[in-house]
Amino acid sequence: MTTTDKLEKLIDDLDQKTVGSPREYVLHLLDVHKSYDDGRVQVLHDLDLKITEGEFVTLVGPSGCGKSTLLRAVLGEEDVTEGTATIRGSAIKTPDVTRGIVYQDHSLFPHLTAWQNVMMGPKLQQSWWKFKKVSEADKQLAREYLERAGMSEHLDKKPYELSGGQKQRIAIIQALMAKPEILLMDEPFSALDETTREDMQLLLLELYEQTGMTILFITHDLTEALYLGTRNIALSQYYVDGRGDETKGARIVSDIRLREIGTAISPSEKSSPKLHALKDKIRAEAFDPDHIRHAKDFTLTHPDSFQTLTEREAAVV
Repeated sequence: MTTTDKLEKLIDDLDQKTVGSPREYVLHLLDVHKSYDDGRVQVLHDLDLKITEGEFVTLVGPSGCGKSTLLRAVLGEEDVTEGTATIRGSAIKTPDVTRGIVYQDHSLFPHLTAWQNVMMGPKLQQSWWKFKKVSEADKQLAREYLERAGMSEHLDKKPYELSGGQKQRIAIIQALMAKPEILLMDEPFSALDETTREDMQLLLLELYEQTGMTILFITHDLTEALYLGTRNIALSQYYVDGRGDETKGARIVSDIRLREIGTAISPSEKSSPKLHALKDKIRAEAFDPDHIRHAKDFTLTHPDSFQTLTEREAAVV
């Protein structure tokens, strides 16, 4: 079978195993595995995920379960060991402008001002001979983002002159200016103090509602995950399947809808009994090593959730 034949068969298989075409989704993962050391170290096992345009997906799980590994695979920094990963139907290869990234520690250019950092997004999308040119529309969009972020008075400052929260504001706007298909965020607020963190959450929600961007957001804070997201996914290595005691990588053990795409909840609802009950449920299902469920019993209630268990995995032993 030629490479072309294999690719066509793979696309056919994708369409048969899921509702709709993978091209209909911003991010589409099918049977994704990630391992190291010639398969002896399993990190991710058989991940199936579809993310629709405009979703704000928060990702939680125990420390070491592979959340950042998954993010690096979506970014294209690491290849998946098995399975397929696509952005708008195109295979994920190396990092490019289809994916923006904001890390816990900002990744600003230290020698550039806040304004120059923000302008790097549209500049990097230009051909090399147009690199210095930025359209007036992009400049106006940047001014709107910066004003909304309260950064208009800090445009000439370099990163060392900014506070932690100010640096993250610039990093988020820098990523947005590249107009990515999906914005990846790896615990971007975890190093901030509580007040600054709450301010950043509100800013992100405002920008999300304004832009309709698609977000995949990693956090270790369950309250933050349920407050920000329209959808929550939990990864965990605490489960059983028909493979018995075989070393297991993490799987998606919970995938739930939180609210309609494009909507948010009030900060006051962070302390609601409903949110606390949901936190307790996710904590038990994903974080408690003594709360073990079979793969067939995962909480996959989101309308786009799906799972491709092999016959062996589905067996009860």
